[in-house]
Amino acid sequence: MAKEFKGRVVLAEDWSGEAIVSTVGVNTLATFQKSAMKNNPKEALCGDQNNPELYGRNLTGKALCLPQTIGSTTGGMVLQTACDMGIAPAAMLFSEHIDSLAAAGIILAAVWGKNQIIAIDCLGEEFLAYVKSGMRVQIDKDGTVRVEG
Repeated sequence: MAKEFKGRVVLAEDWSGEAIVSTVGVNTLATFQKSAMKNNPKEALCGDQNNPELYGRNLTGKALCLPQTIGSTTGGMVLQTACDMGIAPAAMLFSEHIDSLAAAGIILAAVWGKNQIIAIDCLGEEFLAYVKSGMRVQIDKDGTVRVEG
């Protein structure tokens, strides 16, 4: 049975796939930098040793469920770069309001890049408490997110 959550659309498409979850803020630079610096990477393995939920795990093509991103002002550029390289998550599902750094990267990738990240925010604390890594999520263009439990 699926549990349904409704968020605010930042950038949406209909999509379904696997969730990967961080219950703490995700440091974008630390998470993607190591993979982005490789020559022709095939995937983004989380390089943030301070995030044990994600460290070493493949984020490419998954729905990254998180409260917000954290870290330096390079965060937006790093997300755009990951998109351009084809190693970004397919979606970022925020329990809180999207932060300005993530929003910048997601919007820049959608406007200037060849790939984009689906982004839904304001899904709530209950969403982040419910969804677990490996669960299937379905995203609708209207901001509805269904989590298969």
